[in-house]
Amino acid sequence: MPVTIEVVPQDLMATRFAISPLIETMHAQWALAGRYQAGMNGPWVARWRETYRGLVREHPALRAAAAISGNMGDANVDFIAPPPTAVDVPFEAELAAMRATPLAQAHAEIAKVLAKRPQVPLDTREFLLGPDVVERLARAYQALWTEILSHDWPRFRAVLQRDIVHRAGRLAVYGWRAALEDLSPRVRWLDGGHIEVGLTSLEGPHRLGGKGLLFLPSAFMETIGAYLEDAWPYALVYPARGIAATPPARGGDGLATLIGRSRARVLAELAEPATTTQLAALLGQSLGTTGGHIAALRRTGLITGTRTGRSVLYARTPLGDALVNG
Repeated sequence: MPVTIEVVPQDLMATRFAISPLIETMHAQWALAGRYQAGMNGPWVARWRETYRGLVREHPALRAAAAISGNMGDANVDFIAPPPTAVDVPFEAELAAMRATPLAQAHAEIAKVLAKRPQVPLDTREFLLGPDVVERLARAYQALWTEILSHDWPRFRAVLQRDIVHRAGRLAVYGWRAALEDLSPRVRWLDGGHIEVGLTSLEGPHRLGGKGLLFLPSAFMETIGAYLEDAWPYALVYPARGIAATPPARGGDGLATLIGRSRARVLAELAEPATTTQLAALLGQSLGTTGGHIAALRRTGLITGTRTGRSVLYARTPLGDALVNG
């Protein structure tokens, strides 16, 4: 049976969205190791796979981690990548929190997972239950972040930020059903104040009790995941919208001829609202170059800007939609 999460009115105000670079580093490892389908990130995985193999030789902890993370169901530890405590925590702060995990807690989580898994090699078990497992895992993930993921993090982060703007807006304006309807086929809103999550390996039901739910978009996950342990904030990990690097404009070469290839790319990317900084990261352009294209597109009535706090979100106008859609 799917697990259910009971929601009360106070949970709407307490619910939040966050981005976790450490959790995304863990997800990236699963894709690089070939344990999860790369999907839209196939070219990215192919580009970095040899670098990853070199890191595995240097940090055997990355191979050992497969026994306790990235497994189906609840056969995974949480201390490697706990839910973030703020909206946009730096990788270094999350890694420090991981390093601070008491050894007894790490061993308890590992032992619980190993009891649910097929027998692992003796040397892997000894490593995972050894005295320096937390530090060696932390060093391995730090190397994975530094050598691979950090290079493309601005683009991935922009994708995640745009998803949060979209989904948080739907939750605030239209409520739970609208925010959940395209989250995953495994998640749906039930009348009477319950979220149903199609993860049969998890036990339930659960109650938010006014503490709210944490939403964590991922650029690497193609299915839903959940943190439903009482020791952590209840959280749902879900595939972010718009993971593809740059969606092509359906207007094709004709649109590029009309307004220029770079501006056609900006217009195509604005199928989802974005800031100048996000667009620059997504397209690999400087802020000045992107700002110039945005100004030109605004002057011609193809996009419009809306201020939200200290940022301006840009979106296509109906005229911009018409051009992109041919």
